[in-house]
Amino acid sequence: MKTLENILEEINNANSIVILTHENPDGDAVGTSLALYNSLKAYGKNNIDLIIPECPKTFMFLPNAGEIKKETDIDNYDLAIAIDCASLEMLNGGRKYFEGAESTVVIDHHGTNTMYGDLNFVNPNAPACSEVMIVVLNSFNMAIDKEIGTCLLVGIITDTGGFKYQGVTAETFEFVAGLLNKGVNVSETYRKVLQVKTRSAFELARVANERLELLDDGKIAFTYVTLEDYEKFGNTYGDHEGIVDIGRDIEGVEVSIFVRAVKGKGLKVSLRSNEKVDVDDIALLYGGGGHPKAAGFSINESLEAVKEKVLSEVRHYL
Repeated sequence: MKTLENILEEINNANSIVILTHENPDGDAVGTSLALYNSLKAYGKNNIDLIIPECPKTFMFLPNAGEIKKETDIDNYDLAIAIDCASLEMLNGGRKYFEGAESTVVIDHHGTNTMYGDLNFVNPNAPACSEVMIVVLNSFNMAIDKEIGTCLLVGIITDTGGFKYQGVTAETFEFVAGLLNKGVNVSETYRKVLQVKTRSAFELARVANERLELLDDGKIAFTYVTLEDYEKFGNTYGDHEGIVDIGRDIEGVEVSIFVRAVKGKGLKVSLRSNEKVDVDDIALLYGGGGHPKAAGFSINESLEAVKEKVLSEVRHYL
C-alpha cells in the first residue's frame, strides 16, 4: 500500500517522533499507541515520545506504560503520529505537538475521521484501531512480540467490549489467534482490563446505578456522576469506564446516556446504542464523534440543559 510505504519513509527520515491520541483515552487508544511506541523503539527509533496527559490506571500494567509522558517541552517534532483519533480537535492537549510537527500521520478506524494528517491510514471497517495497527506493523515488517501483542490485545478487547459488539469479524479472531501464538495471555489480559475494578470505581458505578432513569417506555437510560462524587470516593482517571454500558445492557433499552463532570472542562457525554440509533450522528452535532453504536462529546453547559438537549436528539432518532 502506497500510503503505508510513505508513512514508513517518514518514520525512517524522522529524528524526533511524537505519538498522540484522543482525549479521554480508552484501552484502544492507550494499547495501540503503546504498541507503536514499543515497536518503533525496537526498530531503533530512540528519540520518540508518547504523550497521554491523562492515562487510566487500568492500563498502566502494559509494557513501558511508565514511559508515557503528560507533556514535553519540544515544540517541533519531525513527525507526529495521531492514533485512534477522528479529528484534530479531539487531540486536545496533544494538538499543539501535532500542529507544530514537520510532518503528520493519522492511523485510525473511525468512520468520522476528517483525514487531518499529511498522510492518513484509516480503516472504518476495523472494530479496533489495534487491528489497523497490526496491518501497519506487518506492512513495516516490524515484529510483534508478546509485549507488543499484549498492548494490541488490550485495544481489541476494550473496543469490541470483549468481542461482543457488532463490528467483530472473523478477521478479529484471526488477529487474536496470531497474538496467542506470540504468547499473549488472553484470559489474564481480559480480566485486568474488563473485570477487575478498584473500590473507588465500584463506588462510582454504584452511585450511577442508583441514579439511573429509564425513560420513554424504557428505550432510553440516563445517569450521571458529579465532581463531588469523584472527590467523595477518591476516584482516579478512568474509574468511569463501563458505566455507560450499565444502561445499555438493560432489556428494552435502545440508547444509554452517561454524563460525567470533568474538572475545568465541563461535561463529557457518553452514548451507547443497541440497534436503531447511530449515536455518532448525535455526537457530531456537538463536535464529538465515535462509532455508530458508541460515541461521545464534551460540552460546557449545566447538567439539566445537557440532559434536555441530548434526550431531545435521541428521541428524534428513535
